[in-house]
Amino acid sequence: MIAEDAEGGLFTVTLFRKVIDEFKAKARENRFIVREFYFNEKELQSEKDEIIKLEADKKQQYGPLLRWLKVNFSEAFIAWIHVKALRVFVESVLRYGLPVNFQAVILQPNKKSMKRLRDVLNAVFRHLDEAAAANMKDVNMDIPGLQLNNQEYYPYVSFKIDLTSLDFGS
Repeated sequence: MIAEDAEGGLFTVTLFRKVIDEFKAKARENRFIVREFYFNEKELQSEKDEIIKLEADKKQQYGPLLRWLKVNFSEAFIAWIHVKALRVFVESVLRYGLPVNFQAVILQPNKKSMKRLRDVLNAVFRHLDEAAAANMKDVNMDIPGLQLNNQEYYPYVSFKIDLTSLDFGS
């Protein structure tokens, strides 16, 4: 056995020429796939040279790629936050109607204080959607025209921005 993974194993077999066909037939009966391998020193060396060349190209292109990513990540992040801001605006107008009279706020609470913050916000903004506030314990709440897609519903507009995968230290 040369290598093994979840799907199967790779074996090497050395045979005499007169039993090759019989071995292939028996292997196929037992649902093995037989592939022939011919050793070619020139081809092996050319593959090694190609790997060395590709590793050198990778090292050469790594610096410019990293600089490009640093510049364009900030642009993509800004666009993502703008989409979130538009989403808050649209959701607020759809829920509370016109004229627009709301204030958007970004909060970053500790995980320990998250439940307490939700309780306080629910108490403060309960008057905005009293019917939904009364049914907040009802998980199967049906609000026509509102697709929650397994999101929790609050009497205020709330969207989560997940920054856990970002490293702001460097």
